[in-house]
Amino acid sequence: MGRRGELAVFRETFARDPEEPDFPFLFHVRGNGGVGKSTLVRQWETTAREQPSVVTAFVDDDVHDPIEAMEAVSARLAQQGHPLKKFDKQLAVYRQRRHQAESAAPAPQPGPGGEQSAPAPVASPSSTVAAQVGLAGLGMLPGVGAFVGAVDPQQVALGADRMRSALNMRLRSHDDVQLVMNPVAALAPFFLDDLADVAERCERVVLFFDVYERTGPVLDVWLHDITFGEEHGSLPVNVQVVLSGQLRLDARTWGNRLGQVTEVSLEVFTEEEARTLLATHGVTDEPSVELVLRLSGRLPLLVDMLARSDASAAGGIGDPSETAVERFLKWEPDAGRREAALACALPLQLNEDVYRAAVPEAVAEGYPWLRALAFVSTQAGRCRYHDVVRAAMLRLQRTQSPTRWQRAHLGLAELFRQWREGVEAGIGPDVDSRWEDATWREHRLNETYHRLCADPRTALPEALYEAVHAVDHDIATLRRWAQILGQAGQDSAAPALGSWSHRLEAAADQEGADVVVLTVLLTAPELSASGRALAHTVRAREYRVAGEHERALADYAVAIRIDPDVSRPYAGRGETYRVMGRLEDAVTACTRAVEIDPRDEWAFGSRGDAYRGLGRYDEAFADFARAIELDPQYAWAFGSRAQVHEALGRPDEAVADYTRAVGLDPQYAWAFGSRAYVHQTSGRFTEALADYTAAIGIDPQYEWAIASRARVHHLMGRHEDALADFARAVEIDPDYAWAVASRADTYVELGRYEEALADYSRAIEINPRYEWALTSRGELYRTLGRNEEALADYSRAVEIDPAYDWALTCRGLLYRLLGRDEESVADYTRVVEISPPSLDLVAVRAEMNRGLGRYEDALADYGLTLGDDDQAAWLFAGRAQLYLCLGRHEEAVADCVRAVRIDPEAGWFAALYSFSLRLAGEEREAGAHFRRAIGLLSAEAEGGTTEETSERYGVRSPLDDLAILRDVLRSADPGAEPLVRELEEALRAVDAQGA
Repeated sequence: MGRRGELAVFRETFARDPEEPDFPFLFHVRGNGGVGKSTLVRQWETTAREQPSVVTAFVDDDVHDPIEAMEAVSARLAQQGHPLKKFDKQLAVYRQRRHQAESAAPAPQPGPGGEQSAPAPVASPSSTVAAQVGLAGLGMLPGVGAFVGAVDPQQVALGADRMRSALNMRLRSHDDVQLVMNPVAALAPFFLDDLADVAERCERVVLFFDVYERTGPVLDVWLHDITFGEEHGSLPVNVQVVLSGQLRLDARTWGNRLGQVTEVSLEVFTEEEARTLLATHGVTDEPSVELVLRLSGRLPLLVDMLARSDASAAGGIGDPSETAVERFLKWEPDAGRREAALACALPLQLNEDVYRAAVPEAVAEGYPWLRALAFVSTQAGRCRYHDVVRAAMLRLQRTQSPTRWQRAHLGLAELFRQWREGVEAGIGPDVDSRWEDATWREHRLNETYHRLCADPRTALPEALYEAVHAVDHDIATLRRWAQILGQAGQDSAAPALGSWSHRLEAAADQEGADVVVLTVLLTAPELSASGRALAHTVRAREYRVAGEHERALADYAVAIRIDPDVSRPYAGRGETYRVMGRLEDAVTACTRAVEIDPRDEWAFGSRGDAYRGLGRYDEAFADFARAIELDPQYAWAFGSRAQVHEALGRPDEAVADYTRAVGLDPQYAWAFGSRAYVHQTSGRFTEALADYTAAIGIDPQYEWAIASRARVHHLMGRHEDALADFARAVEIDPDYAWAVASRADTYVELGRYEEALADYSRAIEINPRYEWALTSRGELYRTLGRNEEALADYSRAVEIDPAYDWALTCRGLLYRLLGRDEESVADYTRVVEISPPSLDLVAVRAEMNRGLGRYEDALADYGLTLGDDDQAAWLFAGRAQLYLCLGRHEEAVADCVRAVRIDPEAGWFAALYSFSLRLAGEEREAGAHFRRAIGLLSAEAEGGTTEETSERYGVRSPLDDLAILRDVLRSADPGAEPLVRELEEALRAVDAQGA
């Protein structure tokens, strides 16, 4: 056999240590079509498999991007007992997340301060550069230049950045966003980790990539990166890579590493190699040998093919005609088999079923014979002709009889149509479900190819329509449709098909490929009205996901104008309105969608979430129930319904729905985080910690879950754990203002005020309109006695949000402490007006109105706060003082009785009671209570103030209490001077005791 030297080069690597510096770990087999590249690498694979503990994976042009390549390697290794389990799991997550990203978005979980961020719409530098480079390449293609000239690279880049931003909200997980935005970068580490595990268990792993002239353009960068470890990690040293193709490796990708590539360049056989191969097939007589050498030009494919003929029969090989096909088939005397060989060149690939449908009945059993032909290769149960042979056979048939050519291709198209419809019967009417099915796509692809070959002009509109569907599925699928257009154009000599293939493949390589490809397709006059409507709908979705809502709405409007009876653009328009906050418009659009298609679960889900935002909870529940009925696996619908339960104050029901969501999707980090938040707000801190930890386990970069877990640690008094998690969250996102401000809260609890101030200030620097952080810093300033700075922060918060009741309350309290009672009352009044009345605030305002002499207003406020006797004692005491000021002594006594009954150990309440009794004429009883009050106040002077009075009035001593009471008595009754003098004596006694 030939190629002994090449076989030996590869075989010898198994005797070498992969740790050697010059170990050949990367081969590139290169040569023209027909020189035997595929045959050689197949022989190399056989050689590898013969070695102990060696596994291999063989990948050809059935893959169309790195993800499919990794999936193919995983499948091949799994067949040998070495599945890539982590990669396979993450690949399933990617497909699920990609679908989720295109679906309705969950609302983000709130932070304590309601922080919002509105970054300026400027594209990142990396996105801008990528867009400029990509568009420059696209502009070189015929027919695309005008489109490219109208596109601003900054807008393309901004679209990519907006998509990242929108996905951050939609998926609520950094890892999920990266998985959808850059799946190769996210999946490759899992692939390499699993491959390393396989390499550790095996002596050697060999990965073969054949037909690399076709797959290289989409695999080059990825293969270069995983081979040399510059991006995703590196291959273990005992993993070898073999590339095989007609072209040199692209110097732009491999240039700095070409010196580490072992090149194996294949030329035609030497005469000795050709004679050796002929001898193995029994062709040894010199005339036959000379004839084969002359006819084949020593091209390995032809030498092998002619060597397999029966040289001894019918006068030997004979002198074939000048046509290449005659060279291939001259040796086959059976006319039926010759016809079968020609017919089987028409399909791209064939199995026995395709063979039977393509050939005459007389040779229907000849599939084993066909598989044994020299120019037929077999893999995974399917056969394909060598490109050199197939191209010649196709040319012959196309030119000899165009009518027969068309009829044969239409017959094959009909075969694949029938098979496609058979798959559809099991899938159902849902178009998306069909495109998700790999078998259905394969039948549709082959049907399209044969219709294009039969009549390129009439089949092109439908093929372009399918290309729109392919983009809708994913870019890898679009690449397959683009390649099939190119293949059909080449095989049917239709340059227009080839042009479309090049334009679509080039567009698919750009940043924001979906939008670019769809824009190119919309320039096609051949695209049908339905195709144009779908293209606008899919492009609108991409705009919506990228946050370019106005562009999305414009595209949805065009789609609806073209085809008003399709539900999808209405549903998409409704979802766009929903994420824009135009909830009524969202309901209207989604309602039209479900009127057209009552089985559109996505429209029901989107409308349900719009109803939730509008507070129309019964309608929201109904829509989510319908969505779940249509798709019981709709995890997002369960999660969104859980939010309705939250809004209605039903934490247990919310937890139940979040639990269903994570049961359906165990990688749903957002649902784990949301369930944790419900546990947190319900005081179930242990459960909250467990769920936040689960969310972080799914996505270690999930900064919201990390910061929220920190908050739970804070609430549990585990401050060091809280600080550790806050630091981790801020490390992931240095501009995460809520995490920075929340860390400041923890520093406050620890008394580390300077660090707290620094964090509050940093949060405000990140978001100057962050009213919660401003108010929190103001509170710290007040604690530190920096009242003017505190007032400035409170006032800035109120300026940002005039209805921010917490800032108004804090400012009102500070005004009160500063003696600025009019401003304090104004702030408290504003709080009572804008939020449900707080009894404490109303009571404080009542006291302040009393101090300002506004007795009627004070009485009205107390009337709002006081009811049953279980109210706080200080409220009754406050109203008692007011009654004394009004001379309503009996009513003052009644309120003092309630205050003393609630808190019998408070000296101030007892003193107020005694003086109220005296003013009411109850001298004897007043004296007893006064002596008891002095005793209680003296005890308080020794032990400090009571918790309630310090909370309600600020830090006060019993001396302060008596001073206040003295002032009350003077204002209540000018004739109460004896009481005042007695009180002053008590004050001096208490003062002396305190000293």
